[in-house]
Amino acid sequence: MSTVGNSTNIFWQESPVGKLERQKLLKQKGCVVWITGLSGSGKSTLACSLSRELYTRGKLSYVLDGDNLRHGLTRILVSKAEDRTENIRRVGEVAKLFADAGLICIASLISPYRKDRDACRAMLPDANFVEVFMNMPLELCEERDSKDLYKLARAGKIKGFTGIDDTYEPPFNCEIEINQKDGICPTPGAMAGEVVSYLEEKGYLQDQ
Repeated sequence: MSTVGNSTNIFWQESPVGKLERQKLLKQKGCVVWITGLSGSGKSTLACSLSRELYTRGKLSYVLDGDNLRHGLTRILVSKAEDRTENIRRVGEVAKLFADAGLICIASLISPYRKDRDACRAMLPDANFVEVFMNMPLELCEERDSKDLYKLARAGKIKGFTGIDDTYEPPFNCEIEINQKDGICPTPGAMAGEVVSYLEEKGYLQDQ
């Protein structure tokens, strides 16, 4: 077995129960659904609705929400570019483990930089990474801002806020893009239904 990183005494320990066996037990295929978009675009709303819809179908998922993760896994990281990269890398590694366990991992993070999201995609074997872009107008996201974060950013009280004084890089080739239709946002159920339909089509919800 190859070593990892700079250490010479760390080896990968294989489990006696493999990924395919875990997927057969759960009757689904492990993957990562990565929801990206501006603050206020509806990422958490979609993540929760999708998790509930999968549960009603007897499918096991787990939501990795960016705000929740800052209570623990990414607590010491701030808003500098290098910290944002490390934040996404950590979440990507955890999401990879959930997918390897056979779960449908729903990661809901702004994840503003394309290279960081692409790095997470590259962690997953067999293209088991489904990128969902919440493509909502900045004006709408600001209207939904119950925490007044955009107001604070525009007032200069928050620095490096995505969409105001820091860049959001939209995906080039995401699997799913969710937009307003005739100026109206789709309902949480409709958004979740679109993602579930994709997962069904690609075989993630079928017995393995």
